[in-house]
Amino acid sequence: MRRFPPIALAILFLLDGTLLAERTEIVSRIKRVPVESTALATVGYSKKLRALEIEFRNGAIYRYLDVQRATYEALLQAPSKARFYDQNIRHRYRSLHVRRNSE
Repeated sequence: MRRFPPIALAILFLLDGTLLAERTEIVSRIKRVPVESTALATVGYSKKLRALEIEFRNGAIYRYLDVQRATYEALLQAPSKARFYDQNIRHRYRSLHVRRNSE
């Protein structure tokens, strides 16, 4: 059996992690609507995926998983969308970074 130096193994693990991240990157297809907020630009929801998607004013887009539709509706109705996000969504749901759709 061939042995690899530890540095070669470390490089292989780093490359594998990079490739895995590229394979799991998602492209947004969830329709989002503009909202009035200091931090949030648009929000959208997929009933099929049970996913809430938020585009922030800085351009970042995140998809929050296993979110009930009622949470999305409450976000839309909240007087302060940024405060609602901080108190009810941030750090409460697993999230994925979304790549912008190139269309």
